[in-house]
Amino acid sequence: MKDYVELVKAPWGRMFYDLLFAQLNIPQTPRLKILDFGSGLGVTANYFANWHDVTAIEPNTEMIENRYRQNCYTQICGGIEKLSEFKDGSFHFVFCHNVLEYIEEKEPVFAELVRLLASDGILSIVKHNQAGKVFQTAVFKNDPKKALTMLNSHANEKSNYLGTQYLYSNSHASDLVSRSGGKIQKVFGMRNFWALGQDNSIKYSGDWYQNMLTLECEVADMDEYKQTAFYNHLLIGQSK
Repeated sequence: MKDYVELVKAPWGRMFYDLLFAQLNIPQTPRLKILDFGSGLGVTANYFANWHDVTAIEPNTEMIENRYRQNCYTQICGGIEKLSEFKDGSFHFVFCHNVLEYIEEKEPVFAELVRLLASDGILSIVKHNQAGKVFQTAVFKNDPKKALTMLNSHANEKSNYLGTQYLYSNSHASDLVSRSGGKIQKVFGMRNFWALGQDNSIKYSGDWYQNMLTLECEVADMDEYKQTAFYNHLLIGQSK
């Protein structure tokens, strides 16, 4: 947990959230209802609670104990079973960021998250992208042998922090969303470059940070870069 907390505080951890918030582009008014499912350390929930009514759900008690809480939001300890306590269409935005990789049976979760969307609501899913993981393994981890095995495989992988990852493609996500009455409206790329360099000392420079964030924002909506980004950010609405 200590390592994970420090990761979030580091420049390469902060940049994830700065890019995420820019892509979500949620205005401060009017006041909206937001659900953060799998809220972790509460970085996203805490940020949006400055302007909106936020409910966060997280099963890990250690995460909850160490969460960000500068702003007031409702924190619930639990998992998918807690979603059934909310009525259909309860939220304008539902977040599920880097969560579904750790759930083997994803369809019931997709169905619940789409069900909770208001008619014009948005479900924000951040997920690992296989091509980006190959890049990171070959370049950052200097392990081309492992990268070769990943090229045509979606083999499950154990995370240092959160357990086994059950990776899934964007097309699989689209199928699950469609079955649940939703539709992917937009796909962004996230983390094309910032975590590939091994010299972390330069990443504490303000110039590096701002230029890298600007670069990531510029390429996030370019198809060729989406395909090789470490994460894909899916914005999902209900089917009309």
